[in-house]
Amino acid sequence: MSTSLDDRTVLVVGRATGIARAVTLAVRRAGGTVVVAGRDPAALAAAYGGQDVRAERVDVTDESSITALAERLGRLDHVVSTASARARGAVGDLNHDTVLMSFNVKVVGPMLLAKHFAPRMPEGGSFVFFSGSSARKPTAGMLAVGATNAAVDALTRSLAVELAPIRVNAISPGTIDTGAYDGLGEQRKAELFAAREAGNPVRRIGRGEDIAEAVVFALTNTFMTGVSLSVDGGEPLV
Repeated sequence: MSTSLDDRTVLVVGRATGIARAVTLAVRRAGGTVVVAGRDPAALAAAYGGQDVRAERVDVTDESSITALAERLGRLDHVVSTASARARGAVGDLNHDTVLMSFNVKVVGPMLLAKHFAPRMPEGGSFVFFSGSSARKPTAGMLAVGATNAAVDALTRSLAVELAPIRVNAISPGTIDTGAYDGLGEQRKAELFAAREAGNPVRRIGRGEDIAEAVVFALTNTFMTGVSLSVDGGEPLV
């Protein structure tokens, strides 16, 4: 298996930080040409200034925006969507719009990306979407997140069959230190990370680079499709 993405163009949908940034930089190191896309292309362009990364606008909750992006880009080899809209909370605290936004961004959005980009891909092309360990390990307060991630896993398997020989895989991260937990405050974040470090089999929190390496593996392994690849330190096992 080659780990090179030479002469391959990869669209990375998401923010300019965290996992999306780690993926973009990993794809560049592997030789790929990267187009990054999100709701704020100016911020994306500024974040990757001087790194030969093209920035485009897309809103994955708006099919016309996805259609326009596909028409602008034309042929490309791979699409990676890291976009998410978290819907944390116990069932009594969840509301209709928050749950729907979670599904729209992480499930319907990738479905529409597949609809509009698959016809522009070569047979060796692929999609990589993002699930999560909450699909496999129920946790109080993570109902909607877990349901959304489980739907991503189902979407991945179905599209792998429907779009063949184009490959479709998902990455399923555990607890990753990318800034997503900063809103908890320093103390609560430290307590959460300490508990999860002590509780998972590898005894550490994940890094963005752990996930980015898995994405490059999924993009370059031409005998893998329909897989939700767990990169979670064994967190669901305990």
